[in-house]
Amino acid sequence: MLLGLKRHYKKRCQGRMRKHVGDLCLQAGMLQDSLVHYHMSVELLRSVNDFLWLGAALEGLCSASVIYHYPGGTGGKAGVRRLQGTSLPADSGNRHRPGAQEVLIDPGALTTNGINADTSTEIGRAKNCLSPEDIIDKYKEAISYYSKYKNAGVIELEACVKAVRVLAIQKRSMEASEFLQNAVYINLRQLSEEEKIQRYSILSELYELIGFHRKSAFFKRVAAMQCVAPSIAEPGWRACYKLLLETLPGYSLSLDPKDFNKGTHRGWAAVQMRLLHELVYASRRMGNPALSVRHLSFLLQTMLDFLSDQEKKDVTQSLESYTSKCPGTMELISLPDGLNLPPVPFTKLPIVRRVKLLNLPASLQPQKMKSLLGQSMSTKSPFIYSPIIAHNRGEERSKKIDFQWVQGDVCEVQLMVYNPMPFELRVENMGLITSGVEFESLPAALSLPAESGLYPVTLVGVPQSTGQITINGYHTTVFGVFSDCLLDSLPGIKTNGSTVEVIPALPRLQISTSLPRSARTLQPASGDEISTNVSVQLYNGETQQLDIKLENIGSEPLETLEVTSKILATKEKLYGDFLSWKLEETLAQFPLLPGKTATFTVNIKVKLDFSCQENLLQDLNDDGISVSGLPLSSPFRQVVKPRVDSKPANPPEGSKAGDFSHVKTLEAILNFKYSGGPGHVDGFYRNLSLGIHVEAEPSVFFTRVSTLPATSTRQCHLLLDVFNSTEHELTISAKSNEELILHAGECQRMAIQVDKFNFESISESPAERTQFTNHKQLEEERQEARGLEINSKLDIHWNIPSLKRHGEASVEGILNQLVLEHLQLAPLQWDVLVDGQLCDCDIVADCRVGDPIPLEIRLTNWSKRNVGPFALTVIPYQDYQNGVHNYELQDAITFVGSNTFYINSVRPMENSVCLGALLFLYTGDFYLNIKFHEDSTSKELPLSWFCLPSVHIRAQGPDLQA
Repeated sequence: MLLGLKRHYKKRCQGRMRKHVGDLCLQAGMLQDSLVHYHMSVELLRSVNDFLWLGAALEGLCSASVIYHYPGGTGGKAGVRRLQGTSLPADSGNRHRPGAQEVLIDPGALTTNGINADTSTEIGRAKNCLSPEDIIDKYKEAISYYSKYKNAGVIELEACVKAVRVLAIQKRSMEASEFLQNAVYINLRQLSEEEKIQRYSILSELYELIGFHRKSAFFKRVAAMQCVAPSIAEPGWRACYKLLLETLPGYSLSLDPKDFNKGTHRGWAAVQMRLLHELVYASRRMGNPALSVRHLSFLLQTMLDFLSDQEKKDVTQSLESYTSKCPGTMELISLPDGLNLPPVPFTKLPIVRRVKLLNLPASLQPQKMKSLLGQSMSTKSPFIYSPIIAHNRGEERSKKIDFQWVQGDVCEVQLMVYNPMPFELRVENMGLITSGVEFESLPAALSLPAESGLYPVTLVGVPQSTGQITINGYHTTVFGVFSDCLLDSLPGIKTNGSTVEVIPALPRLQISTSLPRSARTLQPASGDEISTNVSVQLYNGETQQLDIKLENIGSEPLETLEVTSKILATKEKLYGDFLSWKLEETLAQFPLLPGKTATFTVNIKVKLDFSCQENLLQDLNDDGISVSGLPLSSPFRQVVKPRVDSKPANPPEGSKAGDFSHVKTLEAILNFKYSGGPGHVDGFYRNLSLGIHVEAEPSVFFTRVSTLPATSTRQCHLLLDVFNSTEHELTISAKSNEELILHAGECQRMAIQVDKFNFESISESPAERTQFTNHKQLEEERQEARGLEINSKLDIHWNIPSLKRHGEASVEGILNQLVLEHLQLAPLQWDVLVDGQLCDCDIVADCRVGDPIPLEIRLTNWSKRNVGPFALTVIPYQDYQNGVHNYELQDAITFVGSNTFYINSVRPMENSVCLGALLFLYTGDFYLNIKFHEDSTSKELPLSWFCLPSVHIRAQGPDLQA
C-alpha cells in the first residue's frame, strides 16, 4: 500500500513538473517543446486524478495550439489562422492534422525524475498540436475541472475568456455565448466595485466581439449602473454617462434624429426610452442642463409614437422644467470625448403635412405688361423648340411657382398642421426660414387643441429685396426648445413648390366710395376677384354720381392709372353709357405720393327700354284724358278695380301683361389698372376691381307712340301715351312743353311738336360698314342711331317731387319704322319764298295790290341720287272756309311771265332755284296750289318726296298815307 502511494505521488509530481516545464518552454518561445511537455503532463495527471493541475495542463496545451494556429494572437481582429506551408519543421504538417490527440511516449525514455534531457526523439514521434475543434473541447474539459474547486473561480473565468476569444476568431458565436453565459454565473469571492465594473465591461467587450451587440449593450449598461451604485461614496456620473453612450449602438439607437426618418422604427422602443431617460438623468447629475434638454428633446421627438398619454405629459413637464433654466437651442453640442450631439428640431410638434405658398390677394397680384412680357420671352432662346430647354424648364417649373411676390408686401405661406399631443399645444415664435432674398419673417403664436385634425396656419413675412426666394422651412419654440424645421427633412410632406420670384415694389391703391357696400358679391364669368362691391337702387332713366376716393397706402408713388368698365351679361338692353367718367381731372393730381388721396367721379346712368310689352291703352280717347282701372299686377301697390271688359284677374302665366314693377338687375365691374415705382420701370402693374350692383326700378312706360301731321312740312306731332309705374306722383315734361302730372298708376297722352329729322345727314363710316357685315344688323344700328338723335331733341324728363328724384325718359326703344318715316324730312326739300319771305306753317305773306311780288321756288336734293327734271304749275285759289275753293281768279291775280316753272336735274347735296312774279289786282286772302306735272321722272320717286308747303298771301290795298 505504501508502495502504491509512493508511485501515485511520484506521477503527480512528474505531471506537475512537466506542466511547469511546458509553461517555461512556452514563455521561452519553444512552442514544440511546450506541446510535448503539456501532453506528457496531461497523461500523467490524468492517471492520478489531479484535476486542478490537469485543467491547467489542458489550458496550457490549448494555449500552445492557439499560438500555433493563430500566430497573430486572439486579443483582437489580427488573429488569423496559420496557413499550411509556413515556416515550421518538415513534419509540422502532421502535428495538427485532425484526430492527433494521442501522445506516443516510450516509458524507457523517462529518467528517474521523469524528465529526459533529450526530447528530440519525443518531438519527432508525437502528434502534439490540437486541431481548432479540439482546442475548444480541451477548454471545456479544463473549465469543467476548474469548476470542481470553489477557490478556482478566477482561473475558471480566465479560461472562459480565452475560449471565447478563440471561438470569436473561429466565428462560432453560439458556442462562444455558452462560455460567456457560464462565465456570468461563476461565483467569485467578494469583488470591489471597480472589479465589478471591469468584469461587466469585459463581458460587454466579449459579447461585442462575437457579434451579440444587444447583449454587449446590456452588460455595458450594467457596468454603467455599477459606476453609480449606492455603495460608492462618490458616484462616477461621467463614467456612467460615457458607458451609457457606448450602449446606444447595441440598442439600435442613434442620437441623430435624421436616422429616425428612414423607414420603420428599429429596436425595442421601451428599452430605448429607458436608456434615454437614464442619459437625461446622468447628464443632469453631471451638472450639464443643456445636455439634459438635448436628450429629453430627442426622446420626445423620436419616441413620440410610443409614449402613452401620461408619459407625454410627464416628459413635456420635465422638459419645460429644464428649459426654464436652460432653453433648448439648435447649436451642436460637443462632448469631451469628441462626440457631437446634433440639434433636435421638433418636426412632430406640431406635425406639418402640407406647405403651400399663397399668391397675393387678387387686388395686389402683379401683372406683366403684354408687350414687355413678349420681349422677355423672346430673348431666352433663338430656337422655337428645344427638348433640352423644355426639360430644364419642366424641372424648374416643378420647384418654382408661377406667380410672383412683391418687394415690401406681406407674403403668406400656409401650413396644414395637427397636434398629436393629448393636451393643448402652444407654439410660440413660429416663422419662416428662407434663402436667396432678404426676408423679414413676422413670427406668430398659435394654440392647437388636443389631438386636433388638420389645422391651417398662415405664416407671413415681407421680402426686402428682389430676386428669387426659397422657403426652406420654418422655426418654432415649443416647450422652451427652439427648432429649425427644414422641409427636406419632413417625411411625407406635400408642397406646391418652394421657390418664388420677388419683383420690385409697386404702389398699393385703396378705394372707398360714397355708396354703401353691397352684401352681394359679384361673380364674373372670367373668374376675376372683386375687392369691393357697392350697390344702389335707381329708377329707370335716373343718374347717380359715384364718388370714389383713391388712396395710395403703399410706399411707392402711384404714377399711372387706367380705368375701364365691363358690364356683366344681362338680358336687358341698355341705351347710352351705363358708366361714364372723366379721368383728366384725376390724372392731374398724379403722381400720387404715399399717403395721399385723389378723387374720381363716375356717373351711373340707368336707361333701359321704356316701352311696354302689351298695348294697355286700346281705348284711350284722343282727347288725352286719364284712364284708370288698368289691370296691373304690382307688389308695391293695391291693384285698382278692373273694368268690366278687361281681362281676367288671374290670366295664365304666358298671357300676363307686362310686369311694370319688375326690378331689373344690372351689374358692372370698374377696373383700375395702376402702376408706379420700381415695378413700373420693370413693366409690372396691378389691377383693382370695383363691383357695382344696380337695382333698376321702372319709372314711366311709353305704352303707345304715334304721329300726326303738323301745319308745316318740316314738323309733325309725336303722340306718346305715358304710364306712371311708381307709387308716387310723377311729373313728366319734354323740351318746350308744359309738365304733365301723373298720379301713381295713371296713364296720359302727351303731344310733342317736333321738327322733322334729316337722317341722311348721319354719316356712315367705312369702319361701320365692315363691322356690321349682316345687313339686318346694320339696319338695326342705323335705327338705334336715329332713335338716339330723336331722343336728344325731345329731351323728355320725369320728376318725383316727394322723393326729390329725377331722370330722363327715352323713346329709343319704342320708335318703329313707320314712326321714323313720319319723323324724317323728305329727301327733296321744297322751299317757297314770297317777296323773299319763307312761307310755311301759318306764316302769311303780306303784299300790296298792284305791286309785283317776287316768287321763288327752291329745291334742295338731300338724297344720294340725281333728281329731275321737274315741271311745276302754280295755281292760285281762295278758300271760303266752307269747303269751297275758287280757282277762277283770272281777274284778281296775274302772273308776270309763266305760271309754270321748270327745274333741271339736281345733283346730290345741291339745290336749284326758279324765279317768277305775281301781281294782285284786288285785296283779299289768296292761296297758291303748286302741282307737279306727271312724267316718267316724277313717277319713279315716292309721293312723299313732293310735299310742298302751303302758301298764304294777303293782298292789301295801297297805303293811302303814302
